[in-house]
Amino acid sequence: MPDLMQKIVSLCKRRGFVFPGSEIYGGIGGFWDKGPLGVALANNIKQLWWKRFVLERDDMYGLDAAIIMNPKVWEASGHTGPGFADPLKECKKCHHRFRGDDLNENHCPDCRGDLTPEKSFNILVKTFIGPVEDSSTQTYLRGETAQGIFVNFKNILNSFSPRLPFGLAQMGKAFRNEITPGNYFFRSREFEQMEIEFFVGPGEDEAWHETWRKACFDFVLSLGIKKENLRFYDHPKEKLSHYSKATTDIEYNFPFGWSEIWGIANRTDYDLKQHAKFSGQDLKYRDPVSQEEFIPYVIEPSVGVERLMLAVLADAYSEDKDRVVLRLDKSVAPYQVAVFPLLANKPELIKKAQEVFELLKPNFSTAWDDRGNIGKRYYSQDEIGTKWTMTVDFQTLEDNTITIRDRDTTKQERIKISDLEGTLKRKLKT
Repeated sequence: MPDLMQKIVSLCKRRGFVFPGSEIYGGIGGFWDKGPLGVALANNIKQLWWKRFVLERDDMYGLDAAIIMNPKVWEASGHTGPGFADPLKECKKCHHRFRGDDLNENHCPDCRGDLTPEKSFNILVKTFIGPVEDSSTQTYLRGETAQGIFVNFKNILNSFSPRLPFGLAQMGKAFRNEITPGNYFFRSREFEQMEIEFFVGPGEDEAWHETWRKACFDFVLSLGIKKENLRFYDHPKEKLSHYSKATTDIEYNFPFGWSEIWGIANRTDYDLKQHAKFSGQDLKYRDPVSQEEFIPYVIEPSVGVERLMLAVLADAYSEDKDRVVLRLDKSVAPYQVAVFPLLANKPELIKKAQEVFELLKPNFSTAWDDRGNIGKRYYSQDEIGTKWTMTVDFQTLEDNTITIRDRDTTKQERIKISDLEGTLKRKLKT
C-alpha cells in the first residue's frame, strides 16, 4: 500500500473516522465500522446528495426499499447468473483465493504456487428466511439497491402518476461476497449506495445519459475534490454489463491508482422487461397525451458512499511542516467550528467558552475541546478538518470578543461574539 494510503489509514483509525469491523476479535475481512467522525462525514455527503438530486428537483421521488426481497427478483435481474459472478482462482499450495482479473500471471502472488483453473464465483450473499434452512427458504441480501427501485416502479405510477422523464432515488446498504476485498474500505463486502433510476422515453436515453454524466461530475467537484484528480472512463462495448447500452465511470486518482467512484449506466429497458416477464405484471408506462404504452428506458447514476468518502479524504489530506491538515470542504467536514477556552483550569474562561459553544451549536456543527495546550488543540482540529477554531481568552472577558482561526491559512482575527453567527454564515456561503 502506498505511503500516502498508509497515512490516511492511520489518520482514520487514530482520529475516529473508520475502524476495522469486530476489531477486538481480530476483525473480519471486508467489513468496516465508521467512528463518530466517519459517520458525520458520510452523513454530510449523503445529505448533500439527497438535497441536490431529490429535494432541489421536481422530477425525483425518494424510496427506501427492503434489503431482503423475494429471491425471484435476483433471478429476473440476472444476479444469480454469470453476469454477477467474479473470476476465481485458488492457489494449490497456500489455498489463498484471488480474482482472476486482478492477476498478471498464473502464479500465486503470496507464495508463487500454481493456481487452479479459473471458475465463476457468484458474489450475492445468501441467507434464509424462517425457521427452516433449505432451498425453499433461501434468499439473498441485496447486491445493489437498484432492483428495489424497479420492483416499485408500478407502485410509483399508481400512487403519483408521474410524467416522463422522472427518477426514483434511494440510499441504502448493499452486500457482495467479494473474493478479495481491499484498498482499505474501497472494495468492501458491506457498503452503502446512493442510486437513481431515471426513466426516460426510448430515443431520449443517449441525451439524458450525457446530462447525468455532467450532473454527477459537477456534484463530485462541489465536495471540494480537485478536478485534476478526476476523469471519465467510457466502458468499451466488449466490457459492458449484460444490461448496459453505455456506461461511463467517474474515476478518482487514488494513491493506489485510478479507480471508479461513480458509474452512470444506460440500462435501456432491460430491467423493467425482465421483471415484467418474471412477475407477470404489466410494467408499461402510458403517455397521458398520446395514450401510447411502452417500457421506458432508464439512466442509472450509482455511487458508493464509502468510495466517495475515501476520495474526499485522500484529496483533502496534506502535510504542512509539522502538522497534518485535512483540508475538507466546509460542506462535508465533520465539524465546521470548534470552541476552546484558552486555559482548561480557569472556570471563568470555561464558563464563557461554554456560552459560545451553546450559542453556535443550533446552527453549526460545533466541537468542544479543552484538552492539552492551545497549540495541540489547533493541530488536533486541523487533523480532523475543522475549518475554524475559536478561542475564549482573558480579553474575551473584558470586551466580549473572540479569536477565530482559519485552518488553511492559520491566520487569526478578532470579532465580537455578537457578530459571530453572522460572520460564520457569510464564511460558509463563500
